[in-house]
Amino acid sequence: MLDFPNAKINLGLFVTAKRPDGFHNLESVFYPVKWCDALEVLPAPELNFTMSGLPVPGNPDTNLCLKAYKLLQEKYGLPPVQMHLHKVIPMGAGLGGGSADAAFALKLLNQLFELKLTEDELEDYARTLGSDCAFFIRNKPVLATEKGDVFTPIELDLSGYACVVVYPGIHITTAEAYGSIRPTEPTVSITDVLKQGVHTWKHTLKNDFETALFPKYPELAALKENLYEAGAAFASMTGSGSAVYALFKGDVRANLVFPNHYLVWEGVL
Repeated sequence: MLDFPNAKINLGLFVTAKRPDGFHNLESVFYPVKWCDALEVLPAPELNFTMSGLPVPGNPDTNLCLKAYKLLQEKYGLPPVQMHLHKVIPMGAGLGGGSADAAFALKLLNQLFELKLTEDELEDYARTLGSDCAFFIRNKPVLATEKGDVFTPIELDLSGYACVVVYPGIHITTAEAYGSIRPTEPTVSITDVLKQGVHTWKHTLKNDFETALFPKYPELAALKENLYEAGAAFASMTGSGSAVYALFKGDVRANLVFPNHYLVWEGVL
């Protein structure tokens, strides 16, 4: 079975408090985009996991796709599988690619072995693998709170907007990002800001990580400004960085030129 785990962008991101468990509470809207990896899962004589595409740092044995398999294998006695992940979504970018891979692995295994797990049950398993993994089970816009794993569905339709996501090759770890930030309770909710319309977001919709990381990585601040100069209605860093995205009305290809080492995705939401 084959599927295509997709990325997400954050529409605003407030880091509101440090939790007793060491994590942080946040408030953000997650929105899916179609920058995708590819994941194949097939029955096999023995468990085997392979990768291609962008190099993934670390030991393959700790990959979240394998962790997803082992989680269900321990619970349901799954037979061995061959899993192959073709990596396209950059890592350390704030796009949730690894979390998407894990969530899609759970969904593919559920289908392949007819486990008949509900979306609620799959979300519960996904939460044990990573804070935003559960988002990719339903894969629809949500307000995410607490660790980024408590969801409230929202009515938000950005269809018709062109989206450009740019990864400038700066790998920012989660530990580095959160170690640079001072949690602050927001004075206004992100959902109230979003209701004002995309044309207002430039001045009102914020990602707290920009304040912490832009001084350290001025290339990111310059990238955001370049996207506005190209006519973006809204531009922002996503997640804890370092990818920056922009929303445009109409065709944008003629206005955008990036260095060769940047990874760029363009599509219509």
